[in-house]
Amino acid sequence: MTLVVILTVRCEALDAFRAYERKAAAVMARYGGAIERTVVTAPDGAGLTLKEIHLVTFPDEQAFSAYRGDAELGEVAHLRGASVVHTEILRGEEGPDYHVAPV
Repeated sequence: MTLVVILTVRCEALDAFRAYERKAAAVMARYGGAIERTVVTAPDGAGLTLKEIHLVTFPDEQAFSAYRGDAELGEVAHLRGASVVHTEILRGEEGPDYHVAPV
């Protein structure tokens, strides 16, 4: 299962967000999940928020659900609450490989 997670993060709470994500990644790994890649955008015009996009994988929906219900993740939910303004989760699947083969 592949997820694209788009997070809108308060710039002033970026340290709390990063602490949450480090813990979330460790918990995720216990369920076979991983943050495969992250992309961070520049802050918005007012400098209040930025977007961080995560490409996340899990073996299946059950593993993702178990991760989301993990008690240890719940213990750091306050960090997420203090830093994340909005989250969008898109479920997808592996797409075509557009890499150019060496000549």
